[in-house]
Amino acid sequence: MTRPLDKPAIRELAQSFGFSACRFCDAGLPSGVGERLQNFLAAGYHGTMGWMAETLDRRLSPQAMWPDAKTAIVLTMNYGPDHDPLAVLAKTDRAAISVYARNRDYHDVIKGRLKHVAGKIALTHGCAVKVFVDTAPLMEKPLAEKAGIGWQGRHTNLVSRELGSWFFLAVILTDAVLEPDAAETDHCGSCRACLDICPTAAFPAPYQLDARRCISYLTIEHAGPINRELRPLMGNRIYGCDDCLAVCPWNKFAATAAEQKLRARSDLMEPELAMLCGLDDAAFRAFFSGSPVKRIGRDRFIRNVLIAIGNSGDSALAECARARLDDASPLVRGAAVWALSRLLESDDFESLADELAASEQDEGVQTEWRAAIAGEATAGNEAAGRSTMS
Repeated sequence: MTRPLDKPAIRELAQSFGFSACRFCDAGLPSGVGERLQNFLAAGYHGTMGWMAETLDRRLSPQAMWPDAKTAIVLTMNYGPDHDPLAVLAKTDRAAISVYARNRDYHDVIKGRLKHVAGKIALTHGCAVKVFVDTAPLMEKPLAEKAGIGWQGRHTNLVSRELGSWFFLAVILTDAVLEPDAAETDHCGSCRACLDICPTAAFPAPYQLDARRCISYLTIEHAGPINRELRPLMGNRIYGCDDCLAVCPWNKFAATAAEQKLRARSDLMEPELAMLCGLDDAAFRAFFSGSPVKRIGRDRFIRNVLIAIGNSGDSALAECARARLDDASPLVRGAAVWALSRLLESDDFESLADELAASEQDEGVQTEWRAAIAGEATAGNEAAGRSTMS
């Protein structure tokens, strides 16, 4: 038999472990959430994230994962930056890494503390608990809105009147029951800042995201070559994109991260593209040890770096790209071809193509050479000049 949860005591407990907010709701998803998710998948907006469709049944209801779940305890941990995260976009020889990924992996930071909180709740209240930090098919954002943490803004991310945009979500499901907190309502008003700043026009309409055009998806989730049309628009963003978060007016209430492990490492604030491009697998793993960046692997990461080099307009970086033409990874070699087609004079690039293109064995890299030789790789240069690089 479960007992009512002591909400004030749980909030105090959560705060003692570094969580900035703690609110409660019943474990069912708000109405309409399932239909919106199904429409998202039907439109193909999930791109290559096939796991979203594969886990659809469990996503549609927390009880599908745990039938006994009655209450969701939704917690936040703030990771706000102490600087303008968009300033690095003007430094074309440097890399822009999303604020959340500039230090320790938040899963590691939060999950241990969440387990401590959940364990104490279970021990004190005699209830069963399960913890979630963005690794299971649980739709945390709708639950957070239902619990009153914030609302899903026009960019589909959660926004809080107290925390702004810079916070992580964690959820404890329990079989105990309690009085739910009031849900939050939408406070975006007529603001379009997040929609208008998106470099790749990834929002087909307010409150809709086409992940296939989202730089966060392209640099993190997408494993293969990135659409040549979109590459010039990515600027120097090599892991994630903060544009739509950073321009939200509600960030005037955001605070700098209290947890030291979530504050940016100095060497990840604006690392040099030339240095990053030279990382082999061992050096990549060592440099990003403990970082969420490590999970995409070295080859996908270097692909992103080479796209940024191609967008830099800095001919001095051409040698970095040329050094990757004999990389063991076809994904890296193809990105190097594209970067060089953007940085070299046409005669120099044609000479390089005459020397190397015919000997390439990988079909995907051959396609990159053909497209570059035909001039397709430079399509979108004018659009790149309009991107938020400055």
